Amino acid sequence: MSKDKSFSVSNILGKAPGDPKLDDIYTIGKQLGKGAFGIVRQATKKVNGDVLAVKSISKSKLMCKEDVKDVQGEVAIMNLVAGHQNVVTLKSTHEDKESVHLVMELCAGGELFDTIVEAGNFTEKKAAQVFRKMVEVVHHCQELGVMHRDLKPENFLLTSKGPEGELKLTDFGLGVFFKHNERFKDLVGSPYYVAPEVLRKNYGHEADMWSLGVILYILLSGLPPFWGDTEEQIFKMVLRGHVDFKTEPWPKLSDAAKDCVKKLLEQDVSKRATAVQILKHDWLVKEGIALDVSLDHVVIGRMKHFAQANKLKKMCLMVVGQHLSVDEITGLKELFKSIDEDGSGTITLEEMRKALTKWEHKISDAELTNLMTVADVDGDGLIDYNEFVAATMQMSKLEQDELLQKAFSQLDKDGSGTIDMNELSQALKDFGIYDDDAEELMKSADSNGDGQIDYQEFSFLLRSKNQGFEKSKGVKKNMSRY
Repeated sequence: MSKDKSFSVSNILGKAPGDPKLDDIYTIGKQLGKGAFGIVRQATKKVNGDVLAVKSISKSKLMCKEDVKDVQGEVAIMNLVAGHQNVVTLKSTHEDKESVHLVMELCAGGELFDTIVEAGNFTEKKAAQVFRKMVEVVHHCQELGVMHRDLKPENFLLTSKGPEGELKLTDFGLGVFFKHNERFKDLVGSPYYVAPEVLRKNYGHEADMWSLGVILYILLSGLPPFWGDTEEQIFKMVLRGHVDFKTEPWPKLSDAAKDCVKKLLEQDVSKRATAVQILKHDWLVKEGIALDVSLDHVVIGRMKHFAQANKLKKMCLMVVGQHLSVDEITGLKELFKSIDEDGSGTITLEEMRKALTKWEHKISDAELTNLMTVADVDGDGLIDYNEFVAATMQMSKLEQDELLQKAFSQLDKDGSGTIDMNELSQALKDFGIYDDDAEELMKSADSNGDGQIDYQEFSFLLRSKNQGFEKSKGVKKNMSRY
């Protein structure tokens, strides 16, 4: 296959010239794994000795525009779905002439696949414990408009060996952003786990639920439900869809467990169980680990956190949002567009309600109206893109000093190292905030009472869980962390 010359790999992630390189921050160690596009190695952070994993994608293996888009998509998706306890955390991204580097938390427990092979199969209790986490994390991704498209035990890692190891979903290289009722034609995935509609090249996010059904069958029996000596034979069995519940150990397993598998390995997509339905399923209830699925939609949960901030903190978060990198912002853009049905550039109350309904979430009109009101910083009755980014971005971004320095510099117009009253008043007006007393907002962040906000006070305001500065003896001491 000859390489398409009509695209560039010079700056895939849109990095600025001064952005730190991989070797500036990490010492690279032994190889941990190898894939079609690159390798995974151990990385030690120079400043504190943290041991991480770095996935290095070789640019020489990127043969066309689609390959480049896949890399960009993987990074964008990992940034968007970050924050869930069962998603591998992306720590940073870097790029040089040869490779794109994704630095992630190290999962020293290896692949779930190896654990299954070692165990043969899991007890129903153990399978239910593991499987609930899988469904929960897929539900999280789907609510954010992300389809993984390659769910299999090899792509679930464990943070450590033994019972204390936490399950983590990884490898979003085949992942894609989607909207409800959107159909895809790309034939992707792994033979044993691929859904029949994928083979027919007409599928949506429900394909991930089929893959979960295959995984559950394997967890309980130690064998795949569809097999063959060749891919063609496997695909024929998948399309046929017959599931064997007569061979050992199935006769000994509960009817509830079998029903859970059946509802996922349903050929008719319209009848296939959703993530919410599985999380309420009798089998998980029976095993005592059904999830409380009255939890907030991911977007609503993040907006509630944003709603607790005063208008100064909200304005500062909007400034931070304007300085997120291309790979950090792409996922939020896609999510915003999926909710903004009419493409107006703003989200209405009705559009937000529709988005929640699609994911089987119920919220009272009063609660939703109140939430939209407090997230609507400029008070125009709509959520615009800047407000949406500020309200829904992953709060772990605020740990990036470089990002906060850029935001602070935007507000510190004269470069004095502090934000004075005039600069604060102008910034509030720029973001449509006219109904607050700037002096009171200044006091909420001005911990030393000098009438200005320095960088330490600015970063503490953003990183603290409170609205702003709380006048207590411990605050200055706490601020020294930052």
